[in-house]
Amino acid sequence: IMVIGVPNTGKSSLINSLRRLHLRKGKATAVGGEPGITKAVLTRIQVCEQPLMYLVDTPGVLPPRLGDVETGVKLALCGAIHDHLVGEDVLADYLLYTLNRQRQFSYVQRYGLPEPCDDIEHVLKRVALALGRTHKVTALTGTGNVNVTMLDYSAAAYELVRAFRAGHLGRVTLD
Repeated sequence: IMVIGVPNTGKSSLINSLRRLHLRKGKATAVGGEPGITKAVLTRIQVCEQPLMYLVDTPGVLPPRLGDVETGVKLALCGAIHDHLVGEDVLADYLLYTLNRQRQFSYVQRYGLPEPCDDIEHVLKRVALALGRTHKVTALTGTGNVNVTMLDYSAAAYELVRAFRAGHLGRVTLD
C-alpha cells in the first residue's frame, strides 16, 4: 500500500507509528518538521504480521501549479512548502491578518501587546523585544563608529510562524 499525500503531513510518521504499534520495532523511515525529508519512493516497509502488510513511503505531492498566491501562502504556513519560497515576512503578515480576521488574539498576550494590532511591523517589533531577538551592528557616522542594537525582524517573523505551527496561537482555519 502506498502512502501518498501533501508534503509534511505525517506520512512517514504514520508508517513509523504503525510499525511500532504492530511489530514493536523502531523507525524505518526518516521524519522531520519540514517538507522534503522523503526524497524518493522508498522500499516497502513491513508494518504488520497478521495480516502481513507492507507500506511504501512517498515524497509529498502537490499540483504542478497552485491556483493563486494565497494558496501558496497557506501551504507554506502549514509547512507543506518551504518558507523561503514565500518569505517569512509574508507568512507572518498573512498569519497576523488571519488571526485578527478570526478574532484569535492569543498573540496579544503572548508577545505583550496592549491590544490586537494589524501592523505587522509593530507586532514583529514586540515579538523581537519579547524574545530578545536582536543583533549588534556598527553604524558609520560623521563623528565615528557607533554600536547600535537592531531588532531582528526576520527572526521575529520566524518565531511567529513557528508558534502558529506549534499551536501556541490558538486554533486557526486557513480555508
